[in-house]
Amino acid sequence: MGTILKKVEINAGMKKLIEENALALATINEENEPHNIAVGFVKVISKNQLLISNNWLVETVENIRKNPTVSLVVWARNWEENCVGYEFRGTAEEFTSGKWLEEIKKILINKGEPCNSAIVVTITKIKLLD
Repeated sequence: MGTILKKVEINAGMKKLIEENALALATINEENEPHNIAVGFVKVISKNQLLISNNWLVETVENIRKNPTVSLVVWARNWEENCVGYEFRGTAEEFTSGKWLEEIKKILINKGEPCNSAIVVTITKIKLLD
């Protein structure tokens, strides 16, 4: 189940979960089939936006270019003790140059990675997974 939150705003607790855990990122291909991968680095850049580094996200980026609708899910690492998780739905936009690409290139974890593009996800719905 899940509770849809009325306020579409990433709070401090959500930010901590997002930035300290891997997230599942789901996209949809041309045949309306889902594609889901784990992304290890996501940065909160505003109250309703996330920044994702595209180093090896070939199929994911192809899907975003055709259908920008995405969903991300994150759970607390100690979910058996503290069952907290969220689903974030929204739209993704790829940047192959400019501010966001330069931002991901500065991130230490991306040193030596190709940094093919930056993906900015604008969140339109947040669901508490309870």
